[in-house]
Amino acid sequence: MPPKDDPETAALKTELQGIYNKILEDQKAKADTTLEAACGSLGDVPKVRMSTKKFLKGHINKVNSVHFSGDSRHCVTGSLDGKLIIWDTWTGNKVQVIPLRSSWVMSVAFAPSGNFVACGGMDNMCTVYDVNNRDATGAAKLVRELAGYEGFLSSCRFLDDKTILTGSGDMKICTWDLESGRKTSDFEAHGGDVVSISLSPDFKSYVTGSVDKTCKVWDVREEVAKQTFFGHDSDVNSVSFHPSGFAFATASEDKSARLYDIRSDQQIAKYASPSGTAGFTSCALSLSGRHLFCGSDDNHVHIWDTLKTTHTGTLSGHENRVTSVAMSPNGMALASCSWDNNVRVWV
Repeated sequence: MPPKDDPETAALKTELQGIYNKILEDQKAKADTTLEAACGSLGDVPKVRMSTKKFLKGHINKVNSVHFSGDSRHCVTGSLDGKLIIWDTWTGNKVQVIPLRSSWVMSVAFAPSGNFVACGGMDNMCTVYDVNNRDATGAAKLVRELAGYEGFLSSCRFLDDKTILTGSGDMKICTWDLESGRKTSDFEAHGGDVVSISLSPDFKSYVTGSVDKTCKVWDVREEVAKQTFFGHDSDVNSVSFHPSGFAFATASEDKSARLYDIRSDQQIAKYASPSGTAGFTSCALSLSGRHLFCGSDDNHVHIWDTLKTTHTGTLSGHENRVTSVAMSPNGMALASCSWDNNVRVWV
């Protein structure tokens, strides 16, 4: 049994719970309708009928992360086989195979320009490679090893070719200048591991998800969160900014996905697991924002109509846990990767 809190701590927790309940009551009082009710007159969207356009086979161990380049054609995947692979999703061919110094990769990122890729994981380091320059072995040249974390590297995203944002298991967010290899900011962001980062469409803000069950919205220039969002009952495994920049989606271990509205400062929709037994590992929104895609522990990618909150389809094909999904910037394709060692491109 966990140790009992001392009276002062117990009183503080009770006070915080009271404040939280008051916030929920105030939000509920101001919500004059629900998203489903407001969108009830809209026509139903057709069932999503996507199929595997390209089956990307090349990794020999679990694939943990996938991310698209800004050209919507190339994507990078990271696997426990100790390799990053850059793929041409139009042809299904490998463009580059990059051997890693550590096989425990948890997150990958492609710079919007397509010039750099980054990865990190249980080596407590973010490693950056120059795709356009090769080393003696012919692989992309390692240009930076960003060390100094006290926990695993769980998420990374390029702001541009000179700046990268990272979240880690030491509850921190760091911003790095890639030319100098130095941190430009380093601050504690959550009360638990920072698991996921998603950039806004204008790259001026971002949202984070954490094992502390909360999400936070940040300005890239500041070290204090603009907003904190509650609601999930377990780890928030993934966050995805809405294309409008006014909302974001989440995927959680609590077997639900949710949509939060930044302007109204609250949750506006909840999407339940069809089976009710599988948690969600990752999420992505369509270019219109009308469709939400979530990778799941049940080996499928589930799809919802974000406005009517109805389940509209399932992408089946993976034979193990779907660990990561990524929507191409042009909205034409979805990439998913899995513990079955494979990557699929759905169109």
